[in-house]
Amino acid sequence: MAGTKIDPKVQYALWARSAGRCQYRGCNESQVGDLLAGKTMGKFGFVAHVIGDEPKGKTGKGGPRYDPVRSAALAGDIRNLMLLCGRHHKLVDVDAKDDHPEAVLLAMKDEHERRIEIQTSILPDRASHVLRFGANIGSNQALVSRQDIFDAMIPERYPDNDGRPIDLDMPGFSFEDTEPAYWHGLQSNMRRQFADQVRGRIERQEIRHLSVFALAPMPLLIELGRMLGEIVKVSVYQRHREPETWKWQSDKSPIEFVIGEPTAATGTTVALKLGVSATVNDERIEAVLGASIPIWSVTAAAPGNDVMRRPEDLAAYRKNLRGLYDRIKAVHGENAMIHVFPAVPVSVAVETGRVWTPKADLPLLIYDQNRKSGGFFPAVEIRHV
Repeated sequence: MAGTKIDPKVQYALWARSAGRCQYRGCNESQVGDLLAGKTMGKFGFVAHVIGDEPKGKTGKGGPRYDPVRSAALAGDIRNLMLLCGRHHKLVDVDAKDDHPEAVLLAMKDEHERRIEIQTSILPDRASHVLRFGANIGSNQALVSRQDIFDAMIPERYPDNDGRPIDLDMPGFSFEDTEPAYWHGLQSNMRRQFADQVRGRIERQEIRHLSVFALAPMPLLIELGRMLGEIVKVSVYQRHREPETWKWQSDKSPIEFVIGEPTAATGTTVALKLGVSATVNDERIEAVLGASIPIWSVTAAAPGNDVMRRPEDLAAYRKNLRGLYDRIKAVHGENAMIHVFPAVPVSVAVETGRVWTPKADLPLLIYDQNRKSGGFFPAVEIRHV
């Protein structure tokens, strides 16, 4: 135990910097109040030294990590103090003190205080309701964990509604995904849930911003984006594989998007190839629509599963696709339909639907790749209702 009497002002500052939570890495337990014991105003944390102070005991050996030169100078210095719960105070000072050298404890203190500073500096107008959309992809469960969501949003945004997400969860169906009833059922269910849980609250201005975390087949993600449209401000997040996180990364060069136009752009049946996460060969589209089909495209010069790393790339995709929607309509006329063949990351799929404008753009027929046959089948139709 510390032999130095710490200035109360220094203690208050330490409690403030730690937000009243244990600074041991991975703990974060609140040290203010104990509801179970009925002591809601009590303080239970320990103000502990990193470099031990000189004790008043008889041994004169000094506390854990005692330094005969620095201990006296650092005894009351906030840079040498940590707020710890009882369990971790005993761990670092008694049970496993040799496993907790100065550098390790200072790193824990710094990480904790920087995190508190970042989180408490977020302005109130950065609140966002979380929309979590999940539909099983094969046998994989699709809902994103709340911890992954919080880690991705902070410090740009923080979860509103006490951190409780709005869940749109698609039920399973006994139909095959090559049957129209399969996609019709999912689309109808999705629209009802969105109307009940999201649209009304937006119209009542209860929701002013949405943070979207979605894992589902691409046709449903595009339909989700279509429903979101421009009715509310939206941030769409992307799951990354390396590292495994939903937080946007900035470790790659900007994506180079390539816009493709057909040499013979005629007729009212048009194909739109979206190849960002994988290559979609023209032959696969022609197998569905015929060899003479005009194919327009937005593709990444170097497609890949983890290619979408930066929100700036998502904005660039939106701009390219918006221009292409306009261009296709200008060339093929008001009565054309766009048959969409997507191989894109989840965030790109959502934005593909959000970019589409009711009344102004041509209707879309979204295709899905069947897992068994490997071919494309029509799944979801999007048009002005």
